[in-house]
Amino acid sequence: MGYGFKVKLEGDYALFSRPELKVERVTYDMLTPSATRGILEAIMWKPAIRYVVDKIHVLKPIRVTNIRRNEVSVKASASLVHSAMKGSNKSLFICTADNIQQRASLVLRDVSYVVEAHFEMTQKAEATDTPEKFYNMMLRRLRSGQCFFQPYFGCREFPVRFSLIENQDVFETAYPAEERDLGLMLYDMDYSNPESIKPTYFRVVLKNGTLDLTNCEVLR
Repeated sequence: MGYGFKVKLEGDYALFSRPELKVERVTYDMLTPSATRGILEAIMWKPAIRYVVDKIHVLKPIRVTNIRRNEVSVKASASLVHSAMKGSNKSLFICTADNIQQRASLVLRDVSYVVEAHFEMTQKAEATDTPEKFYNMMLRRLRSGQCFFQPYFGCREFPVRFSLIENQDVFETAYPAEERDLGLMLYDMDYSNPESIKPTYFRVVLKNGTLDLTNCEVLR
């Protein structure tokens, strides 16, 4: 295992959309491993390292609420941009007044997690890249609150407040003496074949409020 660290993640709302529900957004019951990795990469991303999430501790009870948001029904396509680059008169902007639609979302509220993770060196590491170098960089960023861009819980409207958990810090989970089966959850996307990217899943079992990912069975 590489250099490990603990990060506390908090927010007022979170939305980790279930892929099987396309129209109305419905969240998973907790933070997903892929969303966790995205948050860590927002804090510090380098091609020489790859984050691995070991454990996720749920510090506050799982609570959900319904909200409605205005979204647009279209998005700018690559073919439209390519046509504009060739001199066509097609507009590149999206008029929200013409394409607005209201959607309901089931989101988590008042969330708090402690994430245990580590990073491993990749094949893109250069001769001057060392684990100690990136470990110290990550600690400095976590202590000072720096990030490459604002991390968020599933949607940019739901920003993440993050801080480093030092060795002397202690925390208690929301479910200290029970086991909860939260069903199947998205684990990550399998990029082994770039022409056929497929999702992978795993079964979420919270034991004493902690999701242990070190030996989970990934379903492909």
